[in-house]
Amino acid sequence: MKKRLLFFLLLTSILTSAFAQDTVKEQRTNFHFQQTIITQFKPAFSAAYTGKNSLITKEETQTSITSTFFGAARLWKGAETFFNPELSGGAGLSQTLGVAGFPNGETFRVGGVQNKIYIARLYFKQNFEWGKEKDTIADDVNQLAGLKSKRYFSFAIGKFGMADFFDNNNFSHDPRTQFMNWALMDNAAWDYPANTRGYVLGATAELGQPDWTLRFAFTLVTTQANQSIWDSKIGKANTETVEFEKRYAVDGQKGTIRLLAFTNNGKFGNYRLAIAQNPAAPNVDTTQAYGRHKYGFGINADQYLTKDFGVFAKASYNDGHTETWFFTEIDRSLTFGGVLKGTSWKRSDDELGLAFIANGLSSDHRDYLAAGGYGFLIGDGKLNYAPELIAELYYKINAFQKKFWLTPDYQFILHPAYNADRGPVSVFGVRAHVEF
Repeated sequence: MKKRLLFFLLLTSILTSAFAQDTVKEQRTNFHFQQTIITQFKPAFSAAYTGKNSLITKEETQTSITSTFFGAARLWKGAETFFNPELSGGAGLSQTLGVAGFPNGETFRVGGVQNKIYIARLYFKQNFEWGKEKDTIADDVNQLAGLKSKRYFSFAIGKFGMADFFDNNNFSHDPRTQFMNWALMDNAAWDYPANTRGYVLGATAELGQPDWTLRFAFTLVTTQANQSIWDSKIGKANTETVEFEKRYAVDGQKGTIRLLAFTNNGKFGNYRLAIAQNPAAPNVDTTQAYGRHKYGFGINADQYLTKDFGVFAKASYNDGHTETWFFTEIDRSLTFGGVLKGTSWKRSDDELGLAFIANGLSSDHRDYLAAGGYGFLIGDGKLNYAPELIAELYYKINAFQKKFWLTPDYQFILHPAYNADRGPVSVFGVRAHVEF
């Protein structure tokens, strides 16, 4: 009797699971929208001197805005296409200059206050699957609901953001919903390929298994640092990025570790050569030549300790010989922190986050800045070098049905742009974010 009962329960469980999988609705199309407005204020601070790329010392308030429409369509089995027009405007503090770990991740490619509309993403993705183990995929931004095998190979080609595929983190990745600082969006020393607004032309491939994923990307390079024209000499100007992601559990709590390596190739300037050519006023752009490379790596981990509390840490490095080309002027970085949901105070959808950042430069890069050189983001005319240290604290409030969020934020910046002769700086901010 017991054996029959166990057999019946097992059969019921299998049939129920199969029926549930068969009844998952496969979306053909979906549409989503987001808008993020960030206002930041800094009081006046002291500085022994100020250069053309310095954070200005006077009191200042700036506001940024981004609005994005997300469209997705399923073309045929395993094939999807994505189209994201975006509007952005406003500016960061001091026209987004003067801090390597800049406090507003929504303005790292916005240099003026005018609103501009552009295509953020337009790419095609093809997925090939095998195996019986399935994941249920929810309707989300650039994600069509349905079933997906845990064993798959996929590729994507077109215009996208590298952060769409690489260097994810459950607690520190998206300045629209998590920490706002640039150095907390990704491994900060990864000079990841992007145009002036953070997007790139290229192709990615991904091999997925139940507990690990391997990714690779090949992308184009812009003709100038922090610009938008793509270099047509693809054989000489390109990037390669590889990442291995391992998922696991500790005492039933999910965790992930990601190992990333990259090589950037192009017509880059060399810091040491710039100093040799003009010791009194080096200009790294005058030394640009094909055949230059930048390589680096990063490690990125997150771990839930309870269902409501998780921690993360990231460490990254690049060689720092050639000029920063895409992201920000950071050659070494260590970040860590944690996020706590508000369940214990009966606000389960709220979040409290705290993170710490330590950024550094290569010896070539710091000598260049000390000699009076300028990058495209930092440069005070001279340099009393010290690591750039930042702390960020935020509280995200679910203001309306998980569709409207308000987030007060505070950041403390010690040695902005690695200069012990300037600061410290306090930045107070508030973020309003709508999504549906």
